[in-house]
Formats: sequence, structure tokens, C-alpha cells
Amino acid sequence: MTGPRSRDVVVGIDPARNWHLPLAWAADEAQRRRLPLRPVLAVPPRHDTHHVDGTPDRTALRRAAADRLEQACGWVRDRHPEVEVTGDLLEGFPAPVLGGVAQDARLVVLGSRHLSRTAEFLSAGSTVVPVSAQARCPVVVVGDAEHISQQPPYVVVGIDGSASATAALAFAFDEADLRGAALRAVCVWQRPVFTLDDKEVALRAQRTLLSEATAGLSDKYPDVHVTHEVLTGHPVEELARGAEHALAVIVGRRGRGGYTGMRLGSVVHGLLHRAHCPVITVPAE
Repeated sequence: MTGPRSRDVVVGIDPARNWHLPLAWAADEAQRRRLPLRPVLAVPPRHDTHHVDGTPDRTALRRAAADRLEQACGWVRDRHPEVEVTGDLLEGFPAPVLGGVAQDARLVVLGSRHLSRTAEFLSAGSTVVPVSAQARCPVVVVGDAEHISQQPPYVVVGIDGSASATAALAFAFDEADLRGAALRAVCVWQRPVFTLDDKEVALRAQRTLLSEATAGLSDKYPDVHVTHEVLTGHPVEELARGAEHALAVIVGRRGRGGYTGMRLGSVVHGLLHRAHCPVITVPAE
């Protein structure tokens, strides 16, 4: 199938690496949300520039990719027989292919190779940064397993008063409710280099921001236990530390970058390489 399927959970399959971790996360999420699952595998174009007939090699590559995709779909059917799963084998480089299908998805799930920020930017096979920057839906990057042994389980969401943080908070409440998990809403105050502001005044403003942001959603999700935390320090370090044993850390994404994803934002960039749990970025609605 190659047409758009709105509301699917899309997961990128990398045939060269272990795809079980992101696939398991995506399959579980599709089961929780009662949505179809769409594993996608992109077959890059041939690099031949010398007019050599590469048809046999191309056919073999597509056959191997189709086999890997069917293996992934079969693995999901064994894990969650009730989940509708349809694999999609598409032509093109992974980042633009996944960026395209993300326009109609409910959620996109990617694996992470734990590249540095520079290596991610320079890698021809990079998908995490460009897809996270461009997708119109939340993007989940699964580089480490979620901490399901932590009791009680919890989800962390970063709040800064922006429109994207408001969207991230709404997604976080929904995710926590689906999982029966607690929600830790976190503001991080970083003292400016040059400021005469009183620290206590600034922290009170952050606490007010948290209370106002969560008020209506707490009424909508009465079963979600919410805690408010105002931390002091670098946002990436504090959010990563707070999510050390979390099911996931959820943050908003400001703006829409180009293919390179340079407008992804420093906090999102940092968490993608620092957090030891799935990182979910949510665009402003």
C-alpha cells in the first residue's frame, strides 16, 4: 500500500540495524490507541553513475527489503494479533520518505543510532533530525527502552509557556492516561548571564505557569496524578535527569525547519542525544 492512511502509527524500519526496539514501542502504542500500524521501509535509489545495468542487484535489494518488512509485520502480529498492520515498501531516501508519510500520520516512531549532533547532521542516512523537524504529528525517537520497571511509572513533560509546549502537555496527559502513569510537569529556569531579576520572583512565576497550564487538563484527565516541578539549571540536563527512569520525556517543537532540521531547537536536539528514554517531540497545533 502506498496511499496516505491518516491516523496510522508509522514506524521506520532500518534493515541494516536492530529495528525491534522502535517497532515494539510503535506496536504497543498502536494497541493502546487502537490505531493501525504502518511499518515503512525506504529503498534508496541506486548510486550507479556509469550506465551499468544494475537491475539484478536492484531486484535483489528490493526482495531483501520486502522480506525484512514482512518479517517486521509478522513480528507485530505475533505480539499484538488485534493490531491491524500493513507494511509499506517505498522508493527513496529514508528521511524524505518518512517525512512524506508523516504528513498524514497520527504518530511517527523512529530508532536512534545515538549519533552526536554533528554526526547526525552530516550523515546521509540521518532520519531523526529532519523528520522530527518537519513532521506535522508527534515524533517518537526510541534510542533506549522505556523504564517499565519503575513504580509508579511516570511520564515527564517540559513546559515553557510556548504554543508547542501547550500541545506537548495535551499529548502528555493523553499518554499518561493511556498508560495509567503519573505525569511530572517540569519547568526549568536558567538564570540569564546578565540579570537583576530576583530568583524567587522568577521561580514563583514558573510555578504559576505550571498551575495555569495544567488546570484544565487535570479536570479532563482526573485519573492522571500530576506533580509540578520547577528546576534550576540547564533545560536539557535537568529534563534528562528528571526523565532518567521515565517511560518517556515529551517536549514541544517550535517552528518547522527545512530538510536539515536546523530549526529543531537546542532543547530537542540535546534531549535526543542525552535522554535515556524515548523522546517525543510535539509540534504546535
